[in-house]
Amino acid sequence: MVRIKERLESATKRSQPLTLRALLALPERVQRLLGGRPIVRDGQTLAADTQFTLRLQRLMREPGAETLPVREGRLAIRHHAAITGGTQPIGAVRGLFVGDLPGRIYVPSGAPSPGPLLLFFHGGGFMYGDLDSHDAACRFLAERSGVRVLAVDYRLGPEDPFPAAYDDAVAAYRWVVANAESIGADPTRLAVGGDSAGGNLAAVVAIQAATEGLRLAFQLLVYPTTDADRDTESSRMFADGFYLTRAFMDLANQSYVPAGFDGRDPRISPLFADLPSGLAPALVVTAGFDPLRDEGEAYARKLVDAGVEVELRRFPDQIHGFFNIVGVGRSARAANTEIAAKLGAALG
Repeated sequence: MVRIKERLESATKRSQPLTLRALLALPERVQRLLGGRPIVRDGQTLAADTQFTLRLQRLMREPGAETLPVREGRLAIRHHAAITGGTQPIGAVRGLFVGDLPGRIYVPSGAPSPGPLLLFFHGGGFMYGDLDSHDAACRFLAERSGVRVLAVDYRLGPEDPFPAAYDDAVAAYRWVVANAESIGADPTRLAVGGDSAGGNLAAVVAIQAATEGLRLAFQLLVYPTTDADRDTESSRMFADGFYLTRAFMDLANQSYVPAGFDGRDPRISPLFADLPSGLAPALVVTAGFDPLRDEGEAYARKLVDAGVEVELRRFPDQIHGFFNIVGVGRSARAANTEIAAKLGAALG
């Protein structure tokens, strides 16, 4: 009986991507009917396919990663990403070491050599995420932008709390600058980017690069976490029910920020940094239904006040995590297609 149950659960997991892809291909009006009354908050309406996905998650009783032990939570994040990421085409991909860090480089079809390159840091609250959790997103971003994407694995909490991730991220960028030509990168067109915690790391690397005088052409910050205090209206308004939860954010702080350490340290919370001159232009992306929305937009304003060239793009109908949704649905894919186009245009 136990073996039959295990087989059924395994079959269900294997069929989830196909089922979700089929359901999210339904016409929008059908998704609206199945997803329930449109959710409107702060003058924004949640995308029909996103609302339907959240309802399916509740019906399938998918546990949030933060409700599981860390090891199982990491597997859950990878599982969620596989379901929503699908199989994305890419010109070429290979593994390599970025200094001491495992990495993976994505080369888009027809990419010139040398060409622009984005050093990418994955999200996951500094405790989840790896090369596999963001594989589909990196493939999609590289192929749609025409920009090489070099993803790196950095150390995670709680095993390796701050400043481990910060130190790894800065070291990774120094390595890219020193080895650009060997990986087919144009040293005049280097960028850093990431989502959520990865957006935080990209932001602090950009600050350090400007401080050290390292050449950096662009920074792509997708719903970055910029303030560990997180005392914002969006953090309260969207604390539960929109994928990223208050419990997740609290666990992330506990896992990454050592006890007694000041969360306003600018290497943790770049919103409190003294910004140096020479910071690279930035695209800051936020989601309307994201607890991190307000702190990301506050950082964009801080950059503008410091004289940095900034484009702030809010996707008002999206939730935190849409960057990984490139294999199902329509609205998140459209948002990611726009992000990729902006990255390609920024790096020429």
